[in-house]
Amino acid sequence: MSLVIDSNIEYLQTALHISAVKFQEEYANMSVDEIIEAEAASGNQLAIELARELTSNTSLVIELFDLADTNNKYMILRELTGAQLQQFLPHMEEKDMLQGLYFFTDDKLMKMLEQLPPEQLVNTVFEMFSKEEIVQLMPNEQLDKFLTSTDIDKNKILKHMQSIPEEYVAQVLEQITGEEVESMNSFDLCKQVGQLNPLEYKDALMAFQPTQKQQLVLSLAKEHNEWFQLFDPHAYTTIINREKQKPEVIKAMSVIEPEHIQKMLKELPNDLLSIVITQIDTDKFAEMLMNEFPDVMADIIMQ
Repeated sequence: MSLVIDSNIEYLQTALHISAVKFQEEYANMSVDEIIEAEAASGNQLAIELARELTSNTSLVIELFDLADTNNKYMILRELTGAQLQQFLPHMEEKDMLQGLYFFTDDKLMKMLEQLPPEQLVNTVFEMFSKEEIVQLMPNEQLDKFLTSTDIDKNKILKHMQSIPEEYVAQVLEQITGEEVESMNSFDLCKQVGQLNPLEYKDALMAFQPTQKQQLVLSLAKEHNEWFQLFDPHAYTTIINREKQKPEVIKAMSVIEPEHIQKMLKELPNDLLSIVITQIDTDKFAEMLMNEFPDVMADIIMQ
């Protein structure tokens, strides 16, 4: 491994009480490790203590190697493997991880949203659209899928169907049975729909006009938010891709559990993932290097 990072040589000179003349004449072309070793060999107790602290003192490591500089972090990170880089993600703030999502194309972002657990996807959609907007934007086949789902109790549907104007329910009944309805009472009409055989009942639900379907779906889904998960993930991403810009989408993704954001970021190539990780808290970064990657720390010290 060959690292070239900006060590804080002035800090080292001051910490070890080395004169400017000696530093220029003897140490100008030496690495940090070589300078500390030479001073320790000459009996400089400060150098002996410094060498010991480099394996345990995060503040010292941060100061000496100027790790607050994202460029220095990047120079270290780019030398790590993908598996090593991924170990940093659980230690990052979610807002910093979200910025990494900008590296993905819109299409890739949509595909990753589709792969989320349904609850996580729906929660994200709720950040961008009202429930009314979701139902209005859903294509007709998705409304049919919702209304004919076996996850929704038939009695629930019939109860909410009573809120649809009687003439529309009567029209559907006549269309399915071929017979004129006798009563225009909403309760009686919905009861008749419920008495249809399973195939006719399903056909009746799909025979409503889009406006009435939307009304029925919204009424049901408002009572049970989890039923919004009945819509296909691709239907949601199609709407998102058409209606929202990337910044709006990524802002909404802040409600996704961090473990899922981390999973997404793991799909970035190492160079881009390294850029994302440079935003990690500097103390945590130094601690990770010292505790998880002592070999990397040794390489840094020897530069």
